[in-house]
Amino acid sequence: MVRRFACDWLLSGMLLAVVAAAVPAAAEVTAERSDSRVVIRIDGQPFAEYCTHSGSKPIVWPILGPTGKAMTRFWPMKDVPGEKHDHPHHRSLWFTHGSVNGMDFWAEPGQKGSKPGKVGSTVHREFVKVAGGKQAQVVTRNDWIGPEGKKYLEDERSLTFGVEGKVRWIDFDIVLKASNGPVLFGDTKEGAFGVRVAETMKVDAKLGGRIVNSAGLVDKDAWGKKASWVDYQGPVDGKKVGIAILNHPSSFRYPTYWHVRTYGLFAANPFGLHDFTNEKTKDGSYTLPAGKSIKLSYRLLFHTGDEREGRVAEIYAAYAKLAK
Repeated sequence: MVRRFACDWLLSGMLLAVVAAAVPAAAEVTAERSDSRVVIRIDGQPFAEYCTHSGSKPIVWPILGPTGKAMTRFWPMKDVPGEKHDHPHHRSLWFTHGSVNGMDFWAEPGQKGSKPGKVGSTVHREFVKVAGGKQAQVVTRNDWIGPEGKKYLEDERSLTFGVEGKVRWIDFDIVLKASNGPVLFGDTKEGAFGVRVAETMKVDAKLGGRIVNSAGLVDKDAWGKKASWVDYQGPVDGKKVGIAILNHPSSFRYPTYWHVRTYGLFAANPFGLHDFTNEKTKDGSYTLPAGKSIKLSYRLLFHTGDEREGRVAEIYAAYAKLAK
């Protein structure tokens, strides 16, 4: 009897060892901070960098997808062959808006077509938290400063970086607070949570790029429409990949409108309305009372293949259930 129990115990131990070996260990996501940036790595391999200042705002660049290749445009941070030099304010991944109490935070000072004396900057104030583990988190506070030096509002943004199988992801949650009087977010298509996809991914490159949203609308038909998520897919270094942006149901004015273009701009905009609907009598502007705040929440997926291989709808269903 003792020998039988010993054998049973040994067999159970062997089975547990086999099961444990079959389950991949959780990746380690690290966050290495310097004065001006945080470098994110997955098991030692580069994923993304949070930069406190690029042009007139904080950005995330570069962003390397599951194939190890950059999935957002290099320019204007770096000049590489084959990239067009249009829209210098489209810097990889960012959050701004084109009309804040009459000031433009979407464009950049001195940019062609911008209005002199009307272009503001989003200024990094401090890191609140930088931590790694099974996920990495970067929390910052930022001030929206006009050209005359006046503070228009502030934000606290939390970026969480993770990986699940072949999908790398970033959760982007931002709280906008009217800390210096009421804030009017004007109705304009120029906003707000933006990504500029890699040059080879854009639809206009005619290399297989494709836009599809949660309602099944494709390419130009997805522009200016409301949707729970949008996926922008195309080739990078010969392999098909995609970037999906998911809008959480708790987010202000969910589901958002999408300013997603075939030339590579990919933005969620809850304040644009008359441009998207082509109904000039409609007004998507919003006044945030003094001392009050609103929260916007998104998840970015960096995946291989199309939206089906990337499990975008499946991941969205789980994401939508998270408390925010």
